[in-house]
Amino acid sequence: MPKHGKKYRNAVKGFDPATVYEMPESVKLALEASFVKFDETVDVAIKLGVDPKYSDQMVRGAVTLPHGLGKDVRVVAFCQGDKEAEAREAGADAVGGDELVQRVKDGWLEFDKAVATPDMMAKVGQIGRVLGPRGLMPNAKTGTVTFDVATAVRELKAGKVEFKVDKAGVVHAPLGKVSFGPEKILDNMTALVDTVIRLKPSASKGTYLKTITVATTMGPGVKVETSTVQKYIEA
Repeated sequence: MPKHGKKYRNAVKGFDPATVYEMPESVKLALEASFVKFDETVDVAIKLGVDPKYSDQMVRGAVTLPHGLGKDVRVVAFCQGDKEAEAREAGADAVGGDELVQRVKDGWLEFDKAVATPDMMAKVGQIGRVLGPRGLMPNAKTGTVTFDVATAVRELKAGKVEFKVDKAGVVHAPLGKVSFGPEKILDNMTALVDTVIRLKPSASKGTYLKTITVATTMGPGVKVETSTVQKYIEA
């Protein structure tokens, strides 16, 4: 097992890794544990009481974070006709139909998110093997397959986060940058956790929120007391 560096070990001394903290304190400690010179991303990992191998226990969705992600999100729109103008006005970085699909086929992947109108999905499906593994495939469940491309583009540019539970039953998602400060990260985290709770499958039995851990890109993880999460959502 690889050993952590001196700076990482010193960062861990600022809290007890075995202790669970309420959400505000966990966010504060995670930010204080940042020890690198660049503006790190703050991430959250939520272990759910679901078995993703069963379709009725799949958790997938999207949430527009109150304070965004603190970065420029490059969005492409697969659409045709009048929808192309709508997507461009909304701020899409690249717009098109067949020619955009071909561009991706030729190896162009300089974008972070993709939206598509329903009538384009048969063609977008041709590049599914390229987009899917990279998390770029438009999906109706996350609002990225829609005729309202303008709204979809604006939401993604504003910091809409898509998430999907992995094979281990964990949802990973970014919450913003360290420079946001504790309050904005807490707001974003509350919005995300609230959405995940709302998406609880009826087939999920027992404890749904098993563990929550918040950490910066390079920093140590701080555990969150899941039993107190609801009060911050209601507040």
